[in-house]
Amino acid sequence: MKQGLFSIKTVLIRFVLIFGLVNMVSVNAWADDFKILALGDSLTAGYGLDQNQGFTVQLQQALNHNFPDRDIKVMNGGVSGDTTKGGLARLNWALVDNPDMVIVELGANDGLRGLDPKLTEKNLDGILQNLKDRGMKVLLTGMLAPPNLGGDYGREFNSIYPRLAKKHGVALYPFFLEGVAGIADLNQEDGIHPNADGVAIIVERLLPHIKKVMN
Repeated sequence: MKQGLFSIKTVLIRFVLIFGLVNMVSVNAWADDFKILALGDSLTAGYGLDQNQGFTVQLQQALNHNFPDRDIKVMNGGVSGDTTKGGLARLNWALVDNPDMVIVELGANDGLRGLDPKLTEKNLDGILQNLKDRGMKVLLTGMLAPPNLGGDYGREFNSIYPRLAKKHGVALYPFFLEGVAGIADLNQEDGIHPNADGVAIIVERLLPHIKKVMN
């Protein structure tokens, strides 16, 4: 009889342990069910804005509204002043949380500094190849060269993004600041960085493209 009771007790203990393990796996499977990394510069870092006004926070809120049944986490991988070279150099570190999707927003500072477009393209190419090798979903957001650098520079720089998007087979949003650049009421006093209202427009315009890549 004691042996029978011992056997039943053993089975119950095993059941509880297995049930608990399965439950833990289930919880972990649903936690942060989709992670998005915004790899960029000051435009994604939230330069000059309150913490709750930046790009990643506003994007997180928009995605939560659009996908109420999913646990989506948007990670801020923006570094103010960063160039494509800097983005490539820190890429492996930025991907430590293994995101499901990466929004690549780099190149604005390359253009502002008049860096050689060939080097910008090489750096972005390296980033996209790394993400492709990892099997991650990608949305490449383009940037336009400052007009004061001349037509030849502008044409060479602006052609980088569609060419790389085609090469790597990734989605392209042609201009990150579309609908915001050059509009005083949507930018901070420096005329370069969007204010909270400007960020809201960027998120609104980007959202359909992000949702398409997610699916």
